[in-house]
Amino acid sequence: MKVLVCNAGSTSLKFKLYEMPACTVLATGKVERVGSCDDAIFGYCNTVTGYRVDAGKKNIPDYAVGINKFLFELTQGKGAVLTDIREIERVGYKSVLSKNHYGVHEIDEAVMQGMRDFLPLAPVHNSAYLKAIETVQAVLPNARHVGVFETAFHRDIPLERKIYGVPYEWYETYGIQRLGYHGASHGYIADCLNAEKKDYKAISCHLGGSASICGILNGKSVDTSFGMSLETGLIHANRVGDMDPTMINFLKQVGLSEEEILQGCQKKGGLLGISGVSNDLRYVLEAADGGNERAKLAVDVFVTGIVHYIGAFFLDLGGLTDLVFTAGIGEHSDRVRAMVCQRLGSIGVKLDAEANQKNAPIISAPDSAVTVRVIPTDEELGIARRTYELV
Repeated sequence: MKVLVCNAGSTSLKFKLYEMPACTVLATGKVERVGSCDDAIFGYCNTVTGYRVDAGKKNIPDYAVGINKFLFELTQGKGAVLTDIREIERVGYKSVLSKNHYGVHEIDEAVMQGMRDFLPLAPVHNSAYLKAIETVQAVLPNARHVGVFETAFHRDIPLERKIYGVPYEWYETYGIQRLGYHGASHGYIADCLNAEKKDYKAISCHLGGSASICGILNGKSVDTSFGMSLETGLIHANRVGDMDPTMINFLKQVGLSEEEILQGCQKKGGLLGISGVSNDLRYVLEAADGGNERAKLAVDVFVTGIVHYIGAFFLDLGGLTDLVFTAGIGEHSDRVRAMVCQRLGSIGVKLDAEANQKNAPIISAPDSAVTVRVIPTDEELGIARRTYELV
């Protein structure tokens, strides 16, 4: 079965075409700066032959043009891997959330309406996917379109860990609860561990521009640092993370506009907000090493948050067999991994400094009570699997 995975951003599209269930990538594509008439970027690769197209300065005014350009290369270009787009039987989307649809669902009008209903929780993400889904459905009307929602992996978290201390009617009527995100990434980590063992207690640390921690018991999510929105949990590159909601009313009373508050929480907060240097942890670390106290504080807040959630989930799980670091920071920052693991000695974590510096698959010392791993995430493969498995 040919399964196309679509990952949409506000001005970007990424594609991977899989042969399932072999999980073989046949082709990849990307479109960046969608909406530009003179400097959009298009890329395509036939991963079987290695044929590539890398072009900038393109006119790609909307999603439809970008999608059709990818499908042309897929079926008619020099690097074509299909003779007819009808060979694509399913399209899987790395979708974010839809009211009352928290798992993996074939996309119909009810699912789309649920995405519209939850636009206030994920305005940038959901608006991008609504546009992308409508466009791809139009050009691939015979395929089954499947939403692999970021909340899917967390749907089995026990209610006592999901519900907030709000009037119960808010949960029943509005769906107010901890939903969790990065499900494609944490789910992929579970897939990797499932292939090696049956019984385990793991904590997955997805650390990147957006960051979250997930407790995993034998392949199932049991807790997550994210809440109902993408603003919660750890501090992110630009987003505030956990905060007291009363602060919003206070800031209004002292004269800040609603737009200023939203910008502060969503665009000017997190690592950037605390450090005043950058939203990129590499530059924040450089500034901290140069004596910038605010940059040092930002790093300490980030690491402290990670340790805090690991400690909580250690108790939720009743122990820990595997600690996994993934995503951009998790996979590449030996410095952050070392700072976190140095504070986990009380639960038996011991780091192999040399293996950690090399970003080795296992970075724990031989006598560590917990196996510490670095696993590069592959969200698209996880989405392809869930899309293929949908009955």
